[in-house]
Amino acid sequence: MRRGNDRLARAMAALTVTCAMTLAVTGAGPVPAVAAGAPEGLQARLVFYAEGGQAAAERAVREAGGTLRPREGDPRLGYLVADGPGTAFVRALGRSDAIVGVSANRRIGTATRAGGTLAVPRVDKDLAGHADLGAALAGGPEPLADRQWDMKMIGATAARSYAAAPGDKRVLVGVIDTGVDGSHPDIAPNFDRGLSRNFVTDQPKDPKGETLDGPCEHPGCKDPADVDDDGHGTHVAGTIASPVNGLGVAGVAPNVTLVNIRAGQDSGLFFLKPSLDALTYAADAGIDVVNMSYYIDPWLFNCTDNPADSEAERMEQRGIITGMQRALDYARGKGVTLISAIGNGATDLGRPEVDTTSPDHPSGSERTRRIDNSCLNVPAESKGVISVSAVGPDKVKAAYSDYGIEQTDLTAPGGDAGGGDVTKTILAAAPERALRERGLIGPDGASKSPSVVRDCRGGTCAYYQYLQGTSMAAPHATGVAAILISRFGENADGSKGAEGGKAAGGAFGMAPGRVRELLYETATPIACPMPRGQRYMSGTQMCEGDRSRNGFYGRGLIDAAKAATIRP
Repeated sequence: MRRGNDRLARAMAALTVTCAMTLAVTGAGPVPAVAAGAPEGLQARLVFYAEGGQAAAERAVREAGGTLRPREGDPRLGYLVADGPGTAFVRALGRSDAIVGVSANRRIGTATRAGGTLAVPRVDKDLAGHADLGAALAGGPEPLADRQWDMKMIGATAARSYAAAPGDKRVLVGVIDTGVDGSHPDIAPNFDRGLSRNFVTDQPKDPKGETLDGPCEHPGCKDPADVDDDGHGTHVAGTIASPVNGLGVAGVAPNVTLVNIRAGQDSGLFFLKPSLDALTYAADAGIDVVNMSYYIDPWLFNCTDNPADSEAERMEQRGIITGMQRALDYARGKGVTLISAIGNGATDLGRPEVDTTSPDHPSGSERTRRIDNSCLNVPAESKGVISVSAVGPDKVKAAYSDYGIEQTDLTAPGGDAGGGDVTKTILAAAPERALRERGLIGPDGASKSPSVVRDCRGGTCAYYQYLQGTSMAAPHATGVAAILISRFGENADGSKGAEGGKAAGGAFGMAPGRVRELLYETATPIACPMPRGQRYMSGTQMCEGDRSRNGFYGRGLIDAAKAATIRP
């Protein structure tokens, strides 16, 4: 996971080749910040109310001295947005039976279409119109395919899954992340700018005056919907669906459509409101499957009643758990399959004991607190989400990967460079600008790091980066889900997709429950290692369960080749 589950990937992004294992899971939502436009001394909050409790919640806000923002709440998810005076306001709201959680609301702007010079026609959704794909497939593997041990492991190759089922353009894959570089030569052919959205406004500094996202590059600190200043989201998108085009690499499902639904800051933080907006947008826009390689900052683990936290902090964490579950339920109810990285903390999520990284915003706010299994990593442990652990090239659970018999649904290649060998991690697309800013490529365009690879064909050059983490594992599973939806989805008028199936309603798609079933059915089971207690540098990790389902690998290793050929 990214910041939402990959500080590990962040370390690799800045890396030259030292692969120091940053084994922290991704983060959580923000400490309350003063919202732009709020009166001095007031802080903006998301106020989540119980079913049927909107009127009572509004009264409670007013009685507590708060002011409602009527246009900013969302009745679909049952929350208000209100300005109120600090923690005293939160404590007062907590005394109302109508209110179930109160979380900070950071100023994140509104969803906007890419306009001006960025406006381009939607990609063609007619698979039959892509005769060039067959020619490309017949031409053999992509130039950097020999570096993609991950794709070979799951059968996502020209000789296996691509020829049988490269995906259908009608299948929309939402990348809820730090953004997607829609101009990347190995992303652009499958990228839909018209549907892409950015729900984040860059924040140059945090409330303590420390650098957060850095200087704004665009008016109003609002990046266009085809920009990724971090690189994490572009890497995820490339793993899912880089096309077969004779350049660089190919993704798991090289002919589906990518949609950027940005919810992450340039810094890699993921706050609650953008994530809620991203999920509701995905639901209403007809997205088929979303990849969520992150957690909601500032809490790695959200606890509803932890004595180590203040009442205001408990209310914030309750808001994160409640708000995200409502948004996830809303999306799933509209036919969106939900896939998440499980986390990079080397932690048994069924038996967490200590959280040393929360709250992670503003910087320096972290403290050590005791936790238990009632505390949740969101969205990895939210209901209805398919959580993915990571394996290395040896098909053994990566040392950093979180696990748990209750939490792990599937496993997929995420990389494991324990010995410092970056080629044992995952190679996928990277934004040139972000690489230049980190000094990973020189003025002449040549790579200055073993973690970065350049490929040029016919005068076009593109960059790729080695990263590792459960953030890298999840998009492999998302790509396989896209293959299954392509094959067995159904149109809104009842006509079948490539091979029939039943959609949840709306446009072309497939019921998320059926997608999950087929992911399980096509996965290759992996038994727990012997002895079950595996020794890693971070300590001993215990695998529970049997071959059909266990805490390290869930139902097994995802299999693109089987997904491309199975006859259910």
